[in-house]
Amino acid sequence: MYHPARLDSLPVDPTIDDVRLFLPPFIADEAVFDGWTDAARDAAAAAQGVDAGLAQLAFDAGAVDMIEAWISHIDAQMIETFPAERVATMKIRERIQSLVAFRFQAVTHQREALRRAVAILAMPTNLARSAKLSWRTADLMWRLAGDTATDYNHYTKRTLLSGVYGSTLMAFLDDESPEFQDTYGFLARRIENVMQFEKAKAKFTGKGERISLSRFLGRLRYPAR
Repeated sequence: MYHPARLDSLPVDPTIDDVRLFLPPFIADEAVFDGWTDAARDAAAAAQGVDAGLAQLAFDAGAVDMIEAWISHIDAQMIETFPAERVATMKIRERIQSLVAFRFQAVTHQREALRRAVAILAMPTNLARSAKLSWRTADLMWRLAGDTATDYNHYTKRTLLSGVYGSTLMAFLDDESPEFQDTYGFLARRIENVMQFEKAKAKFTGKGERISLSRFLGRLRYPAR
């Protein structure tokens, strides 16, 4: 399984890898105001006592590099928050819903940074990397939820969860309800959609019939509220 790491403090003599693990959440704090720019990176480095040249080398690919490192930081937080013994007490629906919800809870105070990150990842030149990150996130959530499928279900589950996460993310960015109640209600309905799809898939494939995954994903993306 993909196991991202993070650092809560820097060693006395940090390496480039140390900075890459430590600095992303602080860059995200600055990106709320400055976007995912060199200025945000440099401001975060200065505030945390990180050498500016070292920070530049750690994120030499620019904005997407910083965003990917931030996503890895959130991944690491999620792994720490959902150890196997905690997940074991949950039903599968609760596992997936809790994992998706966590990713929004973790960045509530950085929602503008997330909005700017989504805009950057949606640029044509970044679509391939964005798709890779989306798949990686979905795969990690399913594995934390205990999924060990290696057949066709491995791919359909991750494709469906990518759709759920992506559509709920857009709801989260536009949500002005108290404590993001609308987002979590939206998420619950999307999870219910997936459960219905899984039941239908089991029924129809058992009869030798097929159902349209692409049509279902379209309904996930543009559902009735």
